[in-house]
Amino acid sequence: MSHAGFDRQITIFSPEGRLYQVVGVRGADSAVVATQKKVPDKLLDSSTVTNMFQLAPHIGCVMTGHSADSRCQVHRARLEAGEWKYKFGHDIQADLLCRRLAHVCQVYTQNADMRPLGCCMLLVSMDPQQGPLLYKCDPAGHYCGFRATAVGVKQAEASNYLETELKNKPDLSQDRTVQVGCSGLLVV
Repeated sequence: MSHAGFDRQITIFSPEGRLYQVVGVRGADSAVVATQKKVPDKLLDSSTVTNMFQLAPHIGCVMTGHSADSRCQVHRARLEAGEWKYKFGHDIQADLLCRRLAHVCQVYTQNADMRPLGCCMLLVSMDPQQGPLLYKCDPAGHYCGFRATAVGVKQAEASNYLETELKNKPDLSQDRTVQVGCSGLLVV
């Protein structure tokens, strides 16, 4: 079987399995993203490998999927945030940034000469008016706000766990938000 066809499907990021588990949880006064830190090569300095990035002063993200596509998406997000600040004089809101990035991802799915990005982004933000925010943008260009979400190999199991945890107590304290986010990684 040829591995040349793996990038034609949006849901398959790579034949090497570079889709790591990522969990995001939004509480009453905080938002948390947690990810596995896997160093692909033993010769790499582990302190230089990260999937978490700051996009704007109040917006951060965690990426999973192809690292080159992830870096490209992070660079685009930082450019969008910087252009917005230059044009309008204030920082971009997380939902607008996520929407703009999703539109770009969706265009990549329509053109035969462009390969869809093989990465998924979880945006996390502390908005002064709306409080903590959590958004997910996938390679197909679909984006949505979440109370909790998971991306990765065992997405269904992690999502079931998060749904169970948030069923009875939708507004989590900061400590409980961190605990649920970390536990979401451990259950899978």
